[in-house]
Amino acid sequence: MFDNTSLIFFLGATLALLVVPGPAVLYITTRSISQGTRAGLVSTAGIQLGTVVHVASAVLGVSALLVASATAYAALKYAGAAYLIYLGVRTLLTKTQGQGSDNIAQADMKSLFGQGILVNILNPKTALFFFAFLPQFVDPTRGSVPLQMLALGGMFVAMSTVTDGIYALVAGRLGSWLKRRPGFWKAQKRFSGSVYIGLGAFAARP
Repeated sequence: MFDNTSLIFFLGATLALLVVPGPAVLYITTRSISQGTRAGLVSTAGIQLGTVVHVASAVLGVSALLVASATAYAALKYAGAAYLIYLGVRTLLTKTQGQGSDNIAQADMKSLFGQGILVNILNPKTALFFFAFLPQFVDPTRGSVPLQMLALGGMFVAMSTVTDGIYALVAGRLGSWLKRRPGFWKAQKRFSGSVYIGLGAFAARP
């Protein structure tokens, strides 16, 4: 279905894009540091499901609608920014806990998973990225265009799961080390809340 040269270039370009920390990676590492490795991995799973939604949207042409409609793009952009700022404010206002956060309740895990999905879905730049990136490696002469885009999107999600998972594991280990330091709990709350608010402000910029 794919030319070997094009496929190798796609995989290389994808890896280069994934290893550079972006909003999703910052969200995952913040969760891992503040709430433990399990929280980071659950957040990673949510982010990947959000990516699957964007891949499906690119295949169906929804991303093209975002490109064509400034109103739709702005609405999604500001909704995503508002959600990140909401997470940041809620984190800052939440009472500091001084216990090991690896023992997170199942309900909290479901919440982290859902938040990861929303963080990625409510990022219009991700949708536009797939709209602009995937078609560059599609060749109509080599078969169904939607199937090619789905295959490329699947490869992207698989690679993203691995790289984001590594970030979660490393950040989780760092968080475990930091938790043994005095004052960590208050500092991590301020750090996490500030990161979310900063991401929201960055997402809302013109």
